[in-house]
Amino acid sequence: MIFISHDLAIAAELADRVATMYAGRVVEIGKTKDIFYRPRHPYTLGLIRAVPTVTGGFEALSSIPGSPPDLVNLPSGCKFHPRCPFATERCKQEEPELEKVGAGHLTACWHWPEVERDIEQNSLRGTR
Repeated sequence: MIFISHDLAIAAELADRVATMYAGRVVEIGKTKDIFYRPRHPYTLGLIRAVPTVTGGFEALSSIPGSPPDLVNLPSGCKFHPRCPFATERCKQEEPELEKVGAGHLTACWHWPEVERDIEQNSLRGTR
């Protein structure tokens, strides 16, 4: 069954595997636990950091800067690059394909190792 939702909490409860989409394209796919605890795409990371926790203390939420793209006039290269804190010139010019970053975990990002380091340094809730 395919379940489509903007509600990350429901997706986490119902799904064995999750795919994150941006501008009509899958940018990350993997086991639910990997996507929520070890995201490798900056958009997935931004979505997770924007959701309030229900346990623990109050933590500052972050938001993804900018606006979603105009689907009729998409940017060149990686469609997320205008909003991405990791974007480089390569991102503006080349669109990455899904790449294996773990067992059954794929992401379409040139900079997934930097996303991984960011998570290790700041935790999912931390700010950049």
